[in-house]
Amino acid sequence: VNQIFDTENVDVIFHLAAKTHVDSSFQTPAIFQHVNTHGTRVLLSAASQARHKLQRFIYVSTDEVYGSSVDEVFDESSPMRPSNPYSASKAAAELLVRLYWENYKLPVIITRSNNIYGPQQYIEKVTLSSLLTLFRSALCHSTIHGTLPKSRHFLFVDDAVNAFLMLLEKGIVGEVYNIGSNCEITIVQLAKELVQNVAVLCRPEVDIRYPIKCEKLQQLGWKAQVPWPDGIKRTGKTGAYILAIHTTSELQY
Repeated sequence: VNQIFDTENVDVIFHLAAKTHVDSSFQTPAIFQHVNTHGTRVLLSAASQARHKLQRFIYVSTDEVYGSSVDEVFDESSPMRPSNPYSASKAAAELLVRLYWENYKLPVIITRSNNIYGPQQYIEKVTLSSLLTLFRSALCHSTIHGTLPKSRHFLFVDDAVNAFLMLLEKGIVGEVYNIGSNCEITIVQLAKELVQNVAVLCRPEVDIRYPIKCEKLQQLGWKAQVPWPDGIKRTGKTGAYILAIHTTSELQY
């Protein structure tokens, strides 16, 4: 990493690299801490010592740092209450990013986004066939962790990219911005739309939902443009529905 900063004139960093599978974070929390927290420190340290002055360091965090909510809607000033090793490692990384802003004036911006989905989603995430007939013939049932009507907000990848680019242009350094949509769907509803048989496995540690307010980003001129039906249709053109549900409420096949 140091060599990259020594040999290249890096102007902007979008730091999206992380381990994100929540189930795995319970099994190997030390690895998540090493990759997500220590890895962020390595990048921050190298960026702060670079010979070429950095213009922006945009750290992509998650709405999961707020913890679960039944009625509360989180804004950027809400306290961080992570409820699993993954979100704890992201919250710790945020504190490091904040430290480099306050102590070294590294021009950081932190984003906290809903679940981003779209074409070419990483295969580790939830895979849903774009053709229901093919899906039904290939799979006999799905498993959903948890018994409550847990839900997630979904943000199409194009809207996420537009938000990142707007923050690069108009975002204020040292600030945190939520990136989200109004598209909230229960995991059970999502499954029932795509498969015939849904088996429920009890998992008490599953968070209910992560609702966030995005007025701060919307004041810069951004708004989610892609509705859920269009996003699903566009995602399906790749041959498979790929949805990122970065929680333990994951459909498993």
